[in-house]
Amino acid sequence: MLSGGSGVRVPLGVPCGGLASRPGCVPSPSGLTPCVTGLAPVPRDPWRETIKHTVTKTLAYSLQQLLLGKVRGTSPGGVSGGLSCCCAKCDANTRSFCLLKETNEQKLYNIANELLMTEKAYVSRLNLLDNVFCANLMEEAMKGTFPADVVRNIFSNISSIHVFHAQFLLPDLEKRMSEWSSCPRIGDILLKLTPFLKMYAEYVKNFDNAMELLKLWTEKSPLFKAIIQDIQSQEVCASLTLQHHMLEPVQRVPRYEMLLKDYLKKLPQDASDRHDAEKSLEIIAMAATHSNSAIRKTENLKKLLEIHEMLGGEGDIVNASNEFIKEGSILKLAARNTSAMERYLFLFNNVLLYCVPKFSLVGQKYTVRTRIGIDGLKVVETSNEDYPHTFQVSGKERSLELQASSEQDKEDWIKAFQETIAIFHQKNETFKTASKEVDVEVSAAELGKRAPRWIRDNEVTMCMKCREPFNALTRRRHHCRACGYVVCWKCSDYKAALEYDNNKVNKVCKDCYSILSGQLDSDERAKKKGILEIEAAQFSGNSIVCGFLQYSEKTKPWQKMWCVIPQTEALVLYLYGAPQDVKAQSTIPLLGYAVEDGPRSADVPHSFRLTQSKSVHSFYAESEELKQRWLRVIRVAVIGEVYFFLVPECKWKD
Repeated sequence: MLSGGSGVRVPLGVPCGGLASRPGCVPSPSGLTPCVTGLAPVPRDPWRETIKHTVTKTLAYSLQQLLLGKVRGTSPGGVSGGLSCCCAKCDANTRSFCLLKETNEQKLYNIANELLMTEKAYVSRLNLLDNVFCANLMEEAMKGTFPADVVRNIFSNISSIHVFHAQFLLPDLEKRMSEWSSCPRIGDILLKLTPFLKMYAEYVKNFDNAMELLKLWTEKSPLFKAIIQDIQSQEVCASLTLQHHMLEPVQRVPRYEMLLKDYLKKLPQDASDRHDAEKSLEIIAMAATHSNSAIRKTENLKKLLEIHEMLGGEGDIVNASNEFIKEGSILKLAARNTSAMERYLFLFNNVLLYCVPKFSLVGQKYTVRTRIGIDGLKVVETSNEDYPHTFQVSGKERSLELQASSEQDKEDWIKAFQETIAIFHQKNETFKTASKEVDVEVSAAELGKRAPRWIRDNEVTMCMKCREPFNALTRRRHHCRACGYVVCWKCSDYKAALEYDNNKVNKVCKDCYSILSGQLDSDERAKKKGILEIEAAQFSGNSIVCGFLQYSEKTKPWQKMWCVIPQTEALVLYLYGAPQDVKAQSTIPLLGYAVEDGPRSADVPHSFRLTQSKSVHSFYAESEELKQRWLRVIRVAVIGEVYFFLVPECKWKD
């Protein structure tokens, strides 16, 4: 017999209506009436104290976790929120959870559960890439609208990656999490399957090429672009572009590495899963090296895409040569009345975008007011009694007096500008020195006896032997091991023993094979070169002016060209794809052309045009100073004043 709250003695086994079962009591069927009525003093009840302790701590901890945004998943015990009991006062029979702190076992479960949840989301993205984007584009390619090889080269081995995750890794993780209470480990699953992650090396290696092809065919084929835009507009894409989704496989392997490192930190040293987890981490780390080298590039590309969208698609922001440095709100002080106006800056490695916020219902948008090149940019602190934290940015295009939000913000901006300017000038000096000092030729006497200097892939756009342009599908770049030239597969389909490589047989070009084997075809070498077949490097070293300009003929898209006006042909402008190309893509005889420099509404900054009858050639330079250098030379050439070029001060090098 036990005493109830009213002092009445209650027989054992009779419903007492309590909140929890006490020894000898069974719960009330109604569950509404507590056994303590408050009619008489009740002695200290340990079960009542336990209930009070459990409920109070549970509510307090749950509220704290909700405020911190940490309630997630479902615990092994089946209680929503991923919370577990860790208090010695709790009794398993009451199924009450004291949530004073998260146990180490629960942390391990949460990491494993996060791996499962992110894997599900990742598989859905792989399905989007494989079965939606790739499948739809391939279906149209089979009709002959555009080459099927283009689609295959863009998506690489995404189908194999999708199958691996959807049919092997994800099902195994789902099964393991469903039986976690009896088998709390993930190391064995990862150890069995992570060797297959090496397939990511092919995808990551092809990523840059895929982005180039995607950009090229989006501009080249309206139907190709329409298919992608139609899919991107669907809800499944979450308002993200194809490029955003293609970044995920590159970033996935490092994500596994991070989660597994966190898992091992929480895993006890004597745990049975430790050996498998450590071995898995070694394999994943090896696979991650292929991705880590590309992570910075992909993160930068992702940021460039975001900025491109924020600017409403204007400007050539998404470019492999652009590197994002810093962004932020700032105040611009007016020159006349020193009133402060809200502005926004985007700093890149080669340009500063000075922007004005504009109204938008979906996300923050900006309009580019001025582009200021890093070349010639200066930044200095200024003193203003009315406006603290000010500094001045002065470039060739414009000078701005800016006010930061705090002294620290000002110092951060000045430091970012100074470091960017220093790196820009350092790279330029290195390029100039290399251009002057490097001798790319290997004499016939030394051929094969010493290692050549390899011409970089990005220095040429065509085979240096047959002069056919490279492409990503049928004519890819190869290096001759004897002379270092970049050639196509047809021109490198020869092999010869090279003395500098211990007489090992190496791939060489046709010309080097002829010399090394003694089968020199003198008739072929005696052929006279055409007007376009003069090497860019030969002209650049003996030119009046040379350098990169953006070029467009009539209404064709802009493309970056290496432009040269040689001293030997001062009235001709040669257009090359790159500084080391052995053949010009085209030439423009300047005599008789009209030079138009007047600004038009549709013109890009620092542009000029050469017109003659129906021919229109448009150019634009990186800066106004560079533009004026070219114009001073061209304006003389179009009237045939050749003698002017003999003046030494006109021998500019860009």
